Amino acid sequence: MTTMQRPYPARLTGRIDAPLRRWLWLVKWLLLIPHFVVLVFLWIAAVVLTIVAGFAILFTGRYPRGIFTFNAGVIRWTWRVSFYGIDCFGTDRYPPFSLQPDPGYPADFAVDYPERLSRGLVLVKWWLLALPHLIIVSIFAGGWEVGSNGSAWRIAGSGGLIAVLAVIAAVILLFTGEYPRPIFDLLMGLNRWCYRVLAYVMLMRDEYPPFRLDTGGPDPGTPVGPMPFSPYGAAAGTPGPTAGQPAASSPRHSSEPPGSAAPAGTAGPVS
Repeated sequence: MTTMQRPYPARLTGRIDAPLRRWLWLVKWLLLIPHFVVLVFLWIAAVVLTIVAGFAILFTGRYPRGIFTFNAGVIRWTWRVSFYGIDCFGTDRYPPFSLQPDPGYPADFAVDYPERLSRGLVLVKWWLLALPHLIIVSIFAGGWEVGSNGSAWRIAGSGGLIAVLAVIAAVILLFTGEYPRPIFDLLMGLNRWCYRVLAYVMLMRDEYPPFRLDTGGPDPGTPVGPMPFSPYGAAAGTPGPTAGQPAASSPRHSSEPPGSAAPAGTAGPVS
């Protein structure tokens, strides 16, 4: 009997946005300097607001929705920047200066809003319970501290195994003109692991992140539906149910406020 793997309520998606220019990855870090400056201040605010949210959860059992939406937006912004020029080099489209979902951008992050959270877990999950994951993430992303200046950026990725694999893929792109799909799928799995842990450490979910690599562009928790055109065709298209696995259903609550544009990972899976 096959055991079903339950999708995690924090979803990271991305797709190779071909054609990619062979040389642009060499200067993307320079082009991203304005984003780095903004992200420093955004993460300072996100860390402070996470502490505020922690006290709110401790006394009320609820994560203030405004803070939740802001923090999810900061993580989304970070992932777009990382996907463009640090941890994937998966697109040449410059990331938008926005916290909001952008269905047209090939990378997205979304996390379901929890109606209730455990008051007791808020005291231990961000450090004690997360410690095994943080050790693993330190290998993947080159750092795992959260709370000091710039540390939240490190847990999301900026070094370690992810950076090495991203550079290898970029060098292959430089000489062949093609992005190696197996490396891309592995990079997505590694980043997905890191960002799930990040959402957990930022107190956004009580569900413990799984110890598994969900490789490939579409997140297993992404609802099935139409997606933008991809030059990779069916291999990068909408992920239908695999053998013995039903299609994921659309979550009732997400990090986006009512009436906002649906993220790329919600309007349709990307890869």
